[in-house]
Amino acid sequence: MNKALVRTDFNFPGQKSVYHGKVRDVYNINDEQLVMVATDRISAFDVILPEGIPYKGQVLNQIAAKFLDATTDICPNWKLATPDPMVTAGVLCEGFPVEMIVRGYLCGSAWRAYKSGVREICGVKLPDGMRENEKFPEPIITPTTKAEIGEHDADISKEEILAQGLATPEEYAVLEKYTLALFKRGTEIAAKRGLILVDTKYEFGKHNGTIYLMDEIHTPDSSRYFYSEGYEEKFKAGEPQRQLSKEFVREWLMDNGFQGKSGQQVPEMTPEIVENISNRYIELYEHITGEKFVKETVGDVASRIGDNVTAYLAK
Repeated sequence: MNKALVRTDFNFPGQKSVYHGKVRDVYNINDEQLVMVATDRISAFDVILPEGIPYKGQVLNQIAAKFLDATTDICPNWKLATPDPMVTAGVLCEGFPVEMIVRGYLCGSAWRAYKSGVREICGVKLPDGMRENEKFPEPIITPTTKAEIGEHDADISKEEILAQGLATPEEYAVLEKYTLALFKRGTEIAAKRGLILVDTKYEFGKHNGTIYLMDEIHTPDSSRYFYSEGYEEKFKAGEPQRQLSKEFVREWLMDNGFQGKSGQQVPEMTPEIVENISNRYIELYEHITGEKFVKETVGDVASRIGDNVTAYLAK
C-alpha cells in the first residue's frame, strides 16, 4: 500500500502562500488560482487524526471533480483542471465564512440534538414526533460557521448570517437557491447508484462579483449516503441504516471513547485499522461513481504531485 501523504510543503511557480487545512493544503498562485491538494489526512469531530489514510485524497479529489463537472449547468464552480489525481486547480475566490449544510433526513448531529429535546436547528423549526433517519417533507438548510483548526464549527441561522453581515440578503438568496438545486442534482445522481443522499455541505465564494461553488462536493467526507435498498424496512423497524459516509470512522472513535472532547485520547490507529479505512474509502468511490477505482501508484506521491502541478502551471 502506498505511503499516505499527510502534509505537503511545495514551492510552486508563482506561489504566494499556502494554507494547511484539516485535510487539504491550499496554494495561492499569483493571487489568481488556487492549487488544492487533497492530502491523506483524516479528521473527525474537528480533530485531525494521527495517521493518514492511503488513497483517501485521490478518492475525494476524483469524486469532487466528477460532481463539479456534473453540476456546471446549475452554478459556476471554481474548478479549472485536475493536474494530478490528488489535486484540483481553480479560480481564486473570496469564500463566504459559512458552510451551507443541507439535510434531507433527520440523522447524525441533528438527530442527536432532536433526541435531547431540541426542536429548532439554525432557525429551522422541526415538527414533533420525528424518528431517527426520517425524511423531512422538504430538505432543510442548517448552516454552520467555518471554524479554524482545533475549533468546532458552530450552528448559525440565516437571520444571524444576515445580521452579522456574513452575506447580504441578495447573496444569501443565491446561496440558498444553489444549495437546494445542487442537493436535488446530487439526490438524482445518487438514486441512479442505489443510494440516498442524506445530507451534505457546500462552500461558496465570490470572484469578480460572481458567486462560485468551491471546494469538494458530494464526497463521503462532506456527505452522508444511505443505501436505498432496505431503507424503508430498516426505518420501520427502527434499525440503523447501511451508510456510505465517514460515519464509520466516527463510530469507531466513539466505540473507543473518543468524541473530540478535552482530555480524550485518540485510540491507536493500527496498520489494520488504517488499511480498513482506506478500503472503505475505495468502496465509497466505486459505489458513488459507479466506476472502478484505479490506484495511482507511480513513484513517490509528493514528487509526482510536484511534477504534475509544475507542468500544469507552466502551460
